[in-house]
Amino acid sequence: MEALRAQLRRHAVGVWRHRWVAVAAAWLICLAGWAGVGSIPDTYEANARMYIDADEVLTPLLRGLALDSGLSNQIEVLQRTLLSRPNLEKLISKTDLELSIRGPSDLERLVAALGAAIRLNPQTRNLFTITYRNENPQLAYDVVSTILNIFIESRTGNNRSDVENARQFLADQIAGYEAKLREAENKRAEFRAKYIDLLPVDAGGGNRLDAARGTVRTLEGQLADVTARRDRLAIELAATPPTVVTETDPAVAGTGGGGLAEAERHLRELLLADTDQHPDVVRQRRLIEQLRASGGDDAAAAAAPARPARSRIQPNPVYDQLKVLKVQADSEIDSLHRQVADATRERDRLEEIARSAPGVQAQFINLDRDYDVVRKNYDELIARRESMRLSTAADTDANKVKLQVVDPPQVPRIPVGPKRVLLLSGVLLAGLGGGLAAALLLGQLDRSFHSVRDLRGFGLPVAGGISLLAGGRRDRVRIGPTTAALALSLLLLCSIYGGLLCGGRKAVAR
Repeated sequence: MEALRAQLRRHAVGVWRHRWVAVAAAWLICLAGWAGVGSIPDTYEANARMYIDADEVLTPLLRGLALDSGLSNQIEVLQRTLLSRPNLEKLISKTDLELSIRGPSDLERLVAALGAAIRLNPQTRNLFTITYRNENPQLAYDVVSTILNIFIESRTGNNRSDVENARQFLADQIAGYEAKLREAENKRAEFRAKYIDLLPVDAGGGNRLDAARGTVRTLEGQLADVTARRDRLAIELAATPPTVVTETDPAVAGTGGGGLAEAERHLRELLLADTDQHPDVVRQRRLIEQLRASGGDDAAAAAAPARPARSRIQPNPVYDQLKVLKVQADSEIDSLHRQVADATRERDRLEEIARSAPGVQAQFINLDRDYDVVRKNYDELIARRESMRLSTAADTDANKVKLQVVDPPQVPRIPVGPKRVLLLSGVLLAGLGGGLAAALLLGQLDRSFHSVRDLRGFGLPVAGGISLLAGGRRDRVRIGPTTAALALSLLLLCSIYGGLLCGGRKAVAR
């Protein structure tokens, strides 16, 4: 502890010994620093705030129908493209910055400086600020106002340019795919026309060869069925007699009165089943009339012998029907034989074509797949073109995204920099610290001995030391003016600092 005190005492003595050097260094640093702060020009800041909002009704309504150009995407695109080189060159041409350009190198430096100086700071999701600082307040205002106009114009201009480029791209792609689609359709049609017999004719994948084979099998089955039926009819026809014997006139007894009564009874039975024009009825009526005509001669009638019943051979209708069915079966068999022969020839022809052109199905599947791919891409491009038209209408006609300038730029009146109070105070502290550091450095470089201990540090025997006794009138007269001059110089330095602070505040107030 005693060593620390001795060290501090030694430094204090060294500083006091070189106090005027410290004062001079402090004055030099402060005057140079304050002069530098005074030479720094004022910086003015112009800013503007914009609000971007999406239509809360139209945006969900168009989701899935139009191209999705979300609010965050549009803001990000605008922020990234706003400070592009073309926009910055347009900004330079519309402001007084163009007057400072003397050559291409000046333009490059100015573009780089503007890109770094103009700030786009998002405050919220929908609100962001455009800020620019310059020594000229009017120029700062012009830059912010111009970049704001470019920002607003870039939304519609870029959208229109992008839409036009996208429309042209889609039109070119659609035209190309339309040509490819026509070419694929022509190849597909030519291939189908060439091998139509071997290609599927329906959605189930069947072709004419398969249909011909199925037709042959069906006709052969029908032929077998009809042949079996014809054989059964032939057997039944052989077992059926072609004629049948029927009774035409009943037997007549020898008594005349009984014969008439029997004939009338038989007529009534015939009328129950036949009409008046039936041959049996007509014949029976004729018989009754003959019996009635011979009814006066009873003796002759009684003496007349009895007549037996008459019979007649007639064609058998069942036999006739069986014969007709057999003829129909024979005709159907002949027809089926002819159809089977035709179907067999067609099947053999198609099989010969199939053997001569293998891989037709695979080639057609490849053509059909290529056609489906081209058709799908073509339909998708058409759908995207319609979506783009809907999105364009929403952006232009319905004003889907709204831009609103919340705070327009104003010509700044109060500088935002430099912070002169802080700079002046920092220069004062730096001057005082620099003066103290200079005194300490000179004290360290001083080779004189400040105490008996310093002398003993060399290893020499020291008998003792004589202290300086201060306090007399003579010493006070000598130390007083020195201290007063030192205090006066520091006070004057602080007064200059105070004057500079007051002058800076008045300048800011103006």
